Amino acid sequence: MALRQAAIYGKGGIGKSTTTQNLVAALAEMGKKVMIVGCDPKADSTRLILHSKAQTTVMHLAAEAGSVEDLELEDVMAMGYADIKCVESGGPEPGVGCAGRGVITAINFLEEEGAYDEELDFVFYDVLGDVVCGGFAMPIRENKAQEIYIVVSGEMMAMYAANNIAKGIVKYASSGSVRLAGLICNSRNTDREDELIEALANRLGTTMIHFVPRDNAVQHAEIRRMTCIEYDPKANQSDEYRALARKLVDNKNFVVPTPLEMEDLEELLMEFGILEEDDETIIGKKADEVVA
Repeated sequence: MALRQAAIYGKGGIGKSTTTQNLVAALAEMGKKVMIVGCDPKADSTRLILHSKAQTTVMHLAAEAGSVEDLELEDVMAMGYADIKCVESGGPEPGVGCAGRGVITAINFLEEEGAYDEELDFVFYDVLGDVVCGGFAMPIRENKAQEIYIVVSGEMMAMYAANNIAKGIVKYASSGSVRLAGLICNSRNTDREDELIEALANRLGTTMIHFVPRDNAVQHAEIRRMTCIEYDPKANQSDEYRALARKLVDNKNFVVPTPLEMEDLEELLMEFGILEEDDETIIGKKADEVVA
């Protein structure tokens, strides 16, 4: 099969990296050859696959070596569970430069060094999704990833971030092949959450690929720096990630999304009782208005 490149976006703290790593573990269990490229400055996109606190990042190694040109592919790539290839882009020191720069540097380096070999079935970019700017938009902007999945929950700010990411996809879809491939609901046990995310997906012109229930098995595995798939393969939650992996393999529904206007998003949240009519919503307000 041809190499499929997918980027997984989502609001910080939504469980994006955990979802990505469990999904990738399930794909590897199916016999797929997969690489994860961590595109979050936290550099926590590969730790469950590698059983480590954090992988040394491309940016850190380049700083130590003098420049990225002084690195070899084996310096930045580690092999983890089920031969999953792992790379972390990293970012600059906090407060110095654009955090997304590491993403651009890492992806260019991987391309030049032949990391995208013909044996690979999937590459996943695990991307910070609160800001679809600069380097973080690179998997969308530079035609790297054709399939974008958004991890979301029934919480207001997670849905707001998802809608923003959809706007980012629209911006670059006309000049390239990037498409929204679906929403993955990582449940927070909010009321009617599955219905709400189905409704959001419908408005965006896409589908909810899978509803991942909340389960303590994930935390038990994470404490041991493992995916659920590896730590407890017989757990119900492991089957949920396998179901997600199968749906992703079969997915062909790639669309240019139709992002909601702010009023429509608020209306949807009101319909499901997340916003009250008289709520002073923070969506769409400037920071100084919120503080005031």
